[in-house]
Amino acid sequence: MITEIAKKGKCEGKRICIRFPFRVNSRKAEFVWNRLSSYENPWSDPPPALPPEVPGALRAEPSENPDWSGWDVLQLAILTIVSIIVFLLLSAIAAQRFLYPRLPFVEVVKYPLVTVMAQLLAYLLVLAFMVAVAKRVPGRKFWSAIRWSWPRKWQAYLVGGMVLSVGLQGIAHFLPMPRELPIDRFFQTAPEAWVLSIFGVTLAPLMEELFFRGFFYPVLVRRLGVVAAVVITAASFGLIHAPQLGRAWGPVLVVFVVGLALTITRAVTKSVAPGFLMHVAYNGTISVLIFVATDGFRHLEKLNQ
Repeated sequence: MITEIAKKGKCEGKRICIRFPFRVNSRKAEFVWNRLSSYENPWSDPPPALPPEVPGALRAEPSENPDWSGWDVLQLAILTIVSIIVFLLLSAIAAQRFLYPRLPFVEVVKYPLVTVMAQLLAYLLVLAFMVAVAKRVPGRKFWSAIRWSWPRKWQAYLVGGMVLSVGLQGIAHFLPMPRELPIDRFFQTAPEAWVLSIFGVTLAPLMEELFFRGFFYPVLVRRLGVVAAVVITAASFGLIHAPQLGRAWGPVLVVFVVGLALTITRAVTKSVAPGFLMHVAYNGTISVLIFVATDGFRHLEKLNQ
């Protein structure tokens, strides 16, 4: 410290004046002081700033994460069952009144064409509910929500469905198969055979793939993982066909294998469309084989020989 007494300038009139031999910039001094007086580490530089948090960087997204829940899938299943029953009764009432007035109502309900009509109306209602569920998110398109992506080599999936159908038909000969199945009543007349064949390669595989591989499977993957989801989806697919197959384990096992192949295709391709193509080809191959074996649906009695 340097003291000067009664000097000129700013020290004039003052008994003691303190002068520094250098000038101090107040802003720089404050900055340096703040750096040196850090509470955590007063004699070092402050710690480097943390990088900004990246959303989703520390959290792995599930492979399947649909916008709907298991309760929505359960509502779809209940709606399907209830709507089929209701439309079956309504279709039977209309058919008895306008087409079969002399037949008892119990017989009219069993008519294959009445059953197909009821399923057609029920599927349209269920499809509308599926669209409503998938489009809950504003701006979300239905086909993108259910992961419907048309494959480039779509012909390969048609061939795969044909090979699967022929191969399982060959394996079925080594399994205990009932001589008559409930589904055989759909092939009693040529019109019934045509209607079921067309229905089996259009709306039926579409709705089954939308429900099982589009809505049901991704919910299971999110909760249980891929392996469990594949097995449960395939088993459920086989069980809903059990009434048509007389609940015999042989044909139900065949349908389970079909469901297994379709669900694995869905898991690998991450899309519903390839499985739909395989499903169409599988059902179409069976219809073509029946068509050839019965001379164009003209001799359906050959199916029981």
